[in-house]
Amino acid sequence: MKTSENSGLKIFAGRANLPLAQQIAKEAGVHLGEVVIKNFSDGEIWAKYSENIRGDDVFIIQPTHPPAENLIELLILIDAAKRASAQRVTAVIPYFGYARQDRKDQPRVSVTAKLVANLITGARADRVIAMDLHAPQIQGFFDIPLDHLYSSVLFIEFFRKKKIPNLAVASPDVGGLKMARSFAKRLDADLILIDKRRPNPNQAEVMNVIGSVDGKNILIVDDRIDTGGTFVNAACALKEKGAKEIYGACTHPILSGKAYERIDQSPVKLITVTDSIPLKRSDPRIVVRSSARLFAEAIVRTHNHESISSLFDVDKDKN
Repeated sequence: MKTSENSGLKIFAGRANLPLAQQIAKEAGVHLGEVVIKNFSDGEIWAKYSENIRGDDVFIIQPTHPPAENLIELLILIDAAKRASAQRVTAVIPYFGYARQDRKDQPRVSVTAKLVANLITGARADRVIAMDLHAPQIQGFFDIPLDHLYSSVLFIEFFRKKKIPNLAVASPDVGGLKMARSFAKRLDADLILIDKRRPNPNQAEVMNVIGSVDGKNILIVDDRIDTGGTFVNAACALKEKGAKEIYGACTHPILSGKAYERIDQSPVKLITVTDSIPLKRSDPRIVVRSSARLFAEAIVRTHNHESISSLFDVDKDKN
């Protein structure tokens, strides 16, 4: 992976996921730029770039998972870069927070995914690079270019190498069916759908399993695991229907509340996740696949005005 000579490519990061940012910069062949970020005694955030970025192509790496300060920090870094006369500022958001509220599904609620998109655009970001948005239509909430990366290239390579016999891919809800279908096609596996009802936020009640499960090994795919309720309920329902070994592939390991405890008590053998969000603690059942090279390639190609469409090809193996 090469950048053009005298390129002016600069990569910086907020504090939300520094290990990933450092690895991305290394894969891109540049040093992670220096930026000083502090909190005043009342909690307000202050940021200053420690080097000249006038006329440079600046990429800011910052996932926006809770707390909300991660989002505010990203906005401040974008604003500071624009005021320092950076030629272009790209927000690299491995995990786009506040995305689950992507429509007005009941009266008197906020569409926070659109609100956050407006905030990032209002901070004068020129471009966004994100991975596995909770809903594809969020791309249309931005009035600036957005490149949407897919973690499936990482997971499909992993499970192809495992050569799991008699494999079927399951989606824990209708919203994840397209993602599951993509996995099933490329892993030459059957497709299973789990129909669920959600009586309250962060609660999931599994209703029906659609597809042949008995005697099969199952891979459950989803874009995130939050409290673990949906994922574990799906795994238990599949086990009751006769599934043998159950695996998981989930991009964003939010793992809030009692998620770790639920996973430990579940019939799941192994879950693969990316490093878009730092794990709160290690777990022998959770395997992390690095997304650093994927983001580094997207950054370098964007900087060099090259196509990144090949990064969307989940049939192309990644090391």
